[in-house]
Amino acid sequence: MRIPKTNDPSYIESINSANIRGKSMTDLKKVALVTGANKGIGLEIARQLAEADIAVIMGARNLQRGRHAARDLEQAGLAVEAIEIDLTNEATIAAAVETIAAKYGRLDILVNNAGIVDAEDGPPSLGSTAAARRQMETNFLGTLAVTQAMLPLLRRSTTGRIVNLATTLGSLAINGDPTSPYYEARLIGYNASKAALNMLTVQLAAELRDTPIVVNSVAPGYVQTDLTGGNGFMTPAEGARLPVAYALLGPDAISGSFVEPQGKVPW
Repeated sequence: MRIPKTNDPSYIESINSANIRGKSMTDLKKVALVTGANKGIGLEIARQLAEADIAVIMGARNLQRGRHAARDLEQAGLAVEAIEIDLTNEATIAAAVETIAAKYGRLDILVNNAGIVDAEDGPPSLGSTAAARRQMETNFLGTLAVTQAMLPLLRRSTTGRIVNLATTLGSLAINGDPTSPYYEARLIGYNASKAALNMLTVQLAAELRDTPIVVNSVAPGYVQTDLTGGNGFMTPAEGARLPVAYALLGPDAISGSFVEPQGKVPW
């Protein structure tokens, strides 16, 4: 299956003509897609968005795990559903686009949360090139593929928001600052993949500057998740707060920023 491009006339027309359950799109609550939403920060982002009266589509590489996570939130009375999205499998991305287009006709919020670390990563002299490749494929190229595929749906929203889950480790300025507490955290594959993700934020924000779509990189902080090995100073619920805030920015929102809980982060 191919991923429709933003300039595909037949695909855009199919979205334009979508009518969901006899309701116009203006009658529907906002719709969000959160990738990697079956656990950790992604799960908490999905929860908090749903608590803000957003219809949340929970993307998961493993659909069974996604459905299990969604079921827990549904039992709490939240409007969520699971969908299969594997960032390294473009067929799942294309299928997700078709499902969202058919059911909702648009997308208001895209939270690019899914990402990986790799045990074979390390400093430039030792880190496995295979590990760097795997992380780049998921953290940058996979996120790019999802974003490109979802753009036609986001263009149908009057308040489109894209939140790229970043990390302070993706800052070139901080990586190069000997006084920074992150200076010794040399993970060439992970850090480079997140720096590339920041480039996506910068260039996409500039490309979409004349549209209602707002794009930002948000570093949630050092959160206790599987990705950090359970280390960190924040719970997943605490780590979700800033990404959720940026997903819900109002009409005066600034695009093209890189932020963490303490404020702006230098690129």
